[in-house]
Amino acid sequence: MSVAGLKKQFYKASQLVSEKVGGAEGTKLDEDFKELERKVDVTSKAVSEVITKTSEYLQPNPASRAKLSMLNTVSKIRGQVKNPGYPQPEGLLGECMAKFGRELGEETNFGGALLDAGETMKRLAEVKDSLDIDVKQNFIDPLQSLCDKDLREIQHHLKKLEGRRLDYDYKKKRQGKIPDEEVRQALEKFDESKEVAETSMYNLLETDIEQVSQLSSLVEAQLDYHRQAVQVMEDLSQKLKERMAEATTRPKREYTPKPKPVYDYGDTDQSNGDFAYSSSAPSAAMAPSARAPASSSFRSDKPARAPSTRSSTTLDQPSCKALYDFEPENEGELGFREGDIITLTNQIDENWYEGMLHGQSGFFPLNYVEVLVPLPH
Repeated sequence: MSVAGLKKQFYKASQLVSEKVGGAEGTKLDEDFKELERKVDVTSKAVSEVITKTSEYLQPNPASRAKLSMLNTVSKIRGQVKNPGYPQPEGLLGECMAKFGRELGEETNFGGALLDAGETMKRLAEVKDSLDIDVKQNFIDPLQSLCDKDLREIQHHLKKLEGRRLDYDYKKKRQGKIPDEEVRQALEKFDESKEVAETSMYNLLETDIEQVSQLSSLVEAQLDYHRQAVQVMEDLSQKLKERMAEATTRPKREYTPKPKPVYDYGDTDQSNGDFAYSSSAPSAAMAPSARAPASSSFRSDKPARAPSTRSSTTLDQPSCKALYDFEPENEGELGFREGDIITLTNQIDENWYEGMLHGQSGFFPLNYVEVLVPLPH
């Protein structure tokens, strides 16, 4: 920096200190200029905040917002970018629905409905992609350009004006010590900067119809998005209504249980009074449900097991035969193995018995056993 430049920086710094610390008054700008400056400052804050909030409106997810801000407008105009590069929530929901719809099968009511809804959500995600790209091109990018060019240029002019004002005020207060020619030149530069700054602010505020046009583009993009979204969702609603109507007219299928096992009581080669049967025991899903007594919980899962070969004994007291293994899970329950003969001592309710096996007493579910000799009434 030249000596003259260093002197000017010293003058400005001295004047600033005298104003901030010593209370000295500087040259006052007219009210019209101050009003222009105020409006430009509000415009700058409004544009910056609106850009931020619009991006948050389009994509609440911060990671997606970062990708949205990196979209290249020129590439999209040329057709090189067809989507914003991040997944829409609607698309993720659609993938989830379609996945489980395929697993359930299109022939099922719920599976078919999930497939329809999944495809609709994917279409909705595409519509949302179009909204994001449209708003980025026609609203966010023009406002960002306003911030980066016009508003930044105005701030540059205002900063330069403030520097020249400080330089002029310093020299004006030291007339006699500083040549009059320098004071005159400082005043001319101050007036020149004031005129440039004032003109740039005036032009910006007079052409604010451009910002109105950009705001209109935002509204049109939103309207177009909601029109398409309504159409897409109405199509889905109609499909679901048709599915429901079809399901109500379809004949109801009755559940047919599998046949119960037939036992052969003539086989005396079974140990512990066991009996051979001609068909396998019902699976856990086919067993009847029951209600557990207050002291224990009821379980209906009964694993299949091959028939045992225990020998039969004389049945002269109330007893039952275990159809499946029962593992006790709660205090007071009686465990047994398939084929065990259990002595019945009491019936707790319609679902649970009390009995004895190998000297132990406890509760067990009725649907795990076959009653051989019932309890006396």
